[in-house]
Amino acid sequence: MQELKPIKEGKVREIYDNGDSLIMVATDRISCFDVILDNVISKKGTVLTQMSKFWFDMTQDILPNHMISVDVKDMPEFFQQEKFDGNSMMCRKLEMLPIECIVRGYITGSGWASYKENGTVCGIKLPEGLKESDKLPEPIYTPSTKAEIGDHDENISYEQSIAHLEKYFPGKGEEYASKLKEYTITLYKKCAEYALTRGIIIADTKFEFGLDENGNIVLGDEMLTPDSSRFWPADVYEPGHGQPSFDKQFARDWLKANPDKGWKLPDDVAQKTIDIYLEGYEKLTGKPLGK
Repeated sequence: MQELKPIKEGKVREIYDNGDSLIMVATDRISCFDVILDNVISKKGTVLTQMSKFWFDMTQDILPNHMISVDVKDMPEFFQQEKFDGNSMMCRKLEMLPIECIVRGYITGSGWASYKENGTVCGIKLPEGLKESDKLPEPIYTPSTKAEIGDHDENISYEQSIAHLEKYFPGKGEEYASKLKEYTITLYKKCAEYALTRGIIIADTKFEFGLDENGNIVLGDEMLTPDSSRFWPADVYEPGHGQPSFDKQFARDWLKANPDKGWKLPDDVAQKTIDIYLEGYEKLTGKPLGK
């Protein structure tokens, strides 16, 4: 069996070159505040991969995505080991566009902090009198630049996203920026509407897109996972404060409350974190993981 090494390692994902495709492995690492914690969150990688597959399947009528298969039998022998089963996705190779496409349907997190300061989020003026976690009249598109590991992504305006894309793709900045915005909001609306029928509010999320060999825009990376989105239980939703969520907010909150404890979660906090991920997966897909 040929031993393969990742060509790229992110905070959570490892990417392997498979000739004319890539294999993306979602590990059980967890990162908070752009730091990789000293914990393994068992099954987390499988939740991320299978959740992405669920949404990729649901949205292929809107635009194509990069997923080829999540079955390790379709992959080289090296991936037919237990540690890769369920958390690996074989994908088309894309030239990734250098923008994180963030969409917010509710006001929370850094958006809420910015709104309290000056009534705007990423330069977009919002109605007065909003409370924390309020639903916005319409979802807003707030792109950011992609940072290297260890750096923070930088929020930019839509106009700045045109200039940023133009720098990499001369003559195409405006066209790509406008398509990214349109796809991001269309995908969010469809998926958020579906999630509500399953008792989950998708407060915000981010998408990433790339170009295929013919220059068409294709959805890449991960999609609507607990790592890239805020999922709130709809039955206890109440604007005016932060909401409980099916994502890593629980881990973030513990770290914030225990700043002197370093970057390792206690076992019970790590267990509760994966329980939250699994509950969110089951609620959204209607089945337990692995079924």
